[in-house]
Amino acid sequence: MFTGIVGEVGRVRAVTPSRGGLELVLEAGFADLAPGESVAVDGACLTVTSTGEGCFAVHVVNTTLPRTRFGGYAPGTPVNLERALRLADRLGGHLVQGHVDGLGRVLVVAGKEDAVVVDIAVPDAVAELTIPLGSIAVDGVSLTVMAIPEPARIRVSLVPFTLQHTTLGRLVPGAETHLEADLIGKYVHELLRGRR
Repeated sequence: MFTGIVGEVGRVRAVTPSRGGLELVLEAGFADLAPGESVAVDGACLTVTSTGEGCFAVHVVNTTLPRTRFGGYAPGTPVNLERALRLADRLGGHLVQGHVDGLGRVLVVAGKEDAVVVDIAVPDAVAELTIPLGSIAVDGVSLTVMAIPEPARIRVSLVPFTLQHTTLGRLVPGAETHLEADLIGKYVHELLRGRR
């Protein structure tokens, strides 16, 4: 479980096909990371398989590749990293599972006086779980949905801190993003579906 508050921006050091999936070696400053721990990489929960000096490795299974951008990652790609939530931690964002529900496509990036507003096309599975002023994770970053200008399109606002401390400051129209819909919305949706 995560909160969508990025601990640091790391970089891909190596990408290697492995057992039908991929092994990613990621540069990060997590000094006490251990094999078996969960780390959200651009919002996807992955298990640490090994650690090294200033880096750690994860395995991306074959079933994860079609629903993420990991297959297109190359050395040097920046990634948002968040270590798993501890029960004593503050919940600064919202409850995030690290399960990518779909890929979004950036439509508009517009600068405002105190923020950058981004419109993202979202798949139907994410759209039906998303409400105005609700939560969504974009590349692992906890954000508030400012508005839903039209079906399957959301609008979020990126404050200067988020732009400087995550990869979202690099978003451009056409870019793909990992999306995770709100956990509470998923449960409510499933409960109501069972009653229909």
